[in-house]
Amino acid sequence: MTITSIPFLLFFFFVFSVAVLSERAGYYRTNTIFLVLASYFFYAWADIRLCLPLLLVTASTYLCARNISKKGLFVVGLLVPLAVLAFLRHFGQIMPLLSGLFGGGEAGWVIMPVGVSFYTFQAIGYLVDVRRGKIPAENDFWTLALYFCFFPRLEAGPILQASVFLPQIRDEKRITKEKVLQGIQIFAFGLFKKSVLADRLAVFVGDVFRVPAAYHWLTILWAAISYSLQIYLDFSGYSDMAAGCAMCLGYDLPKNFDLPYTSRSVTEFWRRWHISLSSWFREYVYIPLGGNRHGLLRQCRNLFLTMLLCGFWHGSGWNYLLWGALNGFALCLEKVVPVKSERPAGRILRTACTFLFISFSWIPFRADTLAEAWTVIRSVLILQDGIRQPYIWTAVSALFLTVHAVSAGRRSKNGGVPLSDTVPLADLETVWGLTWFFVELGMILCLAFTGEHPFVYLKF
Repeated sequence: MTITSIPFLLFFFFVFSVAVLSERAGYYRTNTIFLVLASYFFYAWADIRLCLPLLLVTASTYLCARNISKKGLFVVGLLVPLAVLAFLRHFGQIMPLLSGLFGGGEAGWVIMPVGVSFYTFQAIGYLVDVRRGKIPAENDFWTLALYFCFFPRLEAGPILQASVFLPQIRDEKRITKEKVLQGIQIFAFGLFKKSVLADRLAVFVGDVFRVPAAYHWLTILWAAISYSLQIYLDFSGYSDMAAGCAMCLGYDLPKNFDLPYTSRSVTEFWRRWHISLSSWFREYVYIPLGGNRHGLLRQCRNLFLTMLLCGFWHGSGWNYLLWGALNGFALCLEKVVPVKSERPAGRILRTACTFLFISFSWIPFRADTLAEAWTVIRSVLILQDGIRQPYIWTAVSALFLTVHAVSAGRRSKNGGVPLSDTVPLADLETVWGLTWFFVELGMILCLAFTGEHPFVYLKF
């Protein structure tokens, strides 16, 4: 049951209806418990075993946080989510090798780690914040459970800060007419990005990356640019849909993307891309390593190690480590050789160079192995001849993002502006507003790709 499926829409309508009725009746705690149970049902739909590690992380974090003064329990609280993350993310890759080596059976019992990184990162961040005294330990188990398992963002984030989300759960009256109307439109906007644009780009990108030796180097370069657009439209589309669902239920999720491809540097890009993950690594990895407190050399070391760990978080393959190393090197280079230009031509050039570098760094991220990534890169470097296949949906997607960037404006560099300020919203209580909304829905129904392409970040 993915967030773009008909079963999910029916499930969400049922959850929304019950939430509205229970809130209107004043059963606020019952509403919290119901959302927890609904979230576990949503997760169990894919595989009931997925609920076990989520419950383990929630229970251990709850108990350890309430006894945070005991250093041993704080360490245990950190080790449990880290062990769950390591087991589910990497043990499944090791077991087939061990089975083949010792002649064992298939490791079919290994649980697919859908969204495990996001709630384990939340657990680590929550424990550290309690330890630092930034927030008090949560006394109500159901409140903390909802913080970890809230179903709209469970599969692919964003990572929620406890200091921001826990007070929303305690707020008794959340669901308003204004939020519901905004949430519906934000969900539809994300659905358009995913089903109309990202899924169509995925077809072209998949064909080229599957057999790069068959294509002309310009087509391969076009596919690399297409993947840059695809991963943004796919992931930001999910974030929009998750935020839209949450808003209908009365919750505000943080904005996870802030027009990242308008960035003029790699540093700015990582302030605008997957903001919740970038902020988590900055707060709980980069700053504890020393941040920028001990000179330029150590700052560069800390930046590089942080991005290397970010690459390892995405996967244990060498291609992910290369992706992290490339971005880490670029961040360090910008610290050593800062380039600034306030002239319009200079700003445009810096934006174009940043986009091209990011598109290049996505190649090892998209490839299954380091060898496949090198095949793609080498095909471009040697100006390989082959099939020329221009793909119009890449241009359409680029035009869509350009218009969106111009209309939204560069109002924030760090996600400070609410998501509703960067999504084109109409007044659904007017004729023109309803007309525009139904035109958007009609475009989704007519242009949506009917094949099946899972969200890119479900595997992370």
